[in-house]
Amino acid sequence: MWIRSDDFADDGPIPERNAFGRPDPETHVTFSSNLNPHLTWGDVPDGTRSFVLTMIDIDVPSRGDDVNQDGRTVPADLERVDFTHWLLADIPGDVREIASGHYSTRVSPRGKPGLTGRPVEGVNDYTGWFADDAEMAGTYMGYDGPCPPWNDSIVHRYVFTLSALDIGTTGLAGPFTASDVSEATEGHVLAAASITGTHTLNPDLG
Repeated sequence: MWIRSDDFADDGPIPERNAFGRPDPETHVTFSSNLNPHLTWGDVPDGTRSFVLTMIDIDVPSRGDDVNQDGRTVPADLERVDFTHWLLADIPGDVREIASGHYSTRVSPRGKPGLTGRPVEGVNDYTGWFADDAEMAGTYMGYDGPCPPWNDSIVHRYVFTLSALDIGTTGLAGPFTASDVSEATEGHVLAAASITGTHTLNPDLG
């Protein structure tokens, strides 16, 4: 099975229009268009009844001491952790493409509501990131794109993984997480394919 995007090449930069944040000369970062990227896939195994899509930033700083702090830099050798940007489950088995902007067209402070019907959207990690922000706190469902620290010394990698499942539904609903997806799909993955995009807000790296 394979997956590709018209918006970015594998290991290539994710465009600003697909990001949550973009550079700002005065505040370092401001909201961007936050369009979910185009994705298409093929060579799907026989018996596929549904798909699950995940988007994970694998380069998030494990500590926030230096994050977005003037006069400081997030060091390259800092341990990195995962940050979930998108969980989409119960994609019907006959679907082969997601259009750019189909699931997200802007930043929604306090988060977007989840979809009704199929597919179903999980909660992304902006929920925890903004938990103590009076203006932004909320439950962030579905797609919210890249917004890495503007002072990070490394370019972040965003891994989109599509899994073909032998079940028509995962049974997931509400604000489910990446861990819930792993548990619900265990033993049901017929094949999987990934594509990785990169992004930075550090003007010294862009």
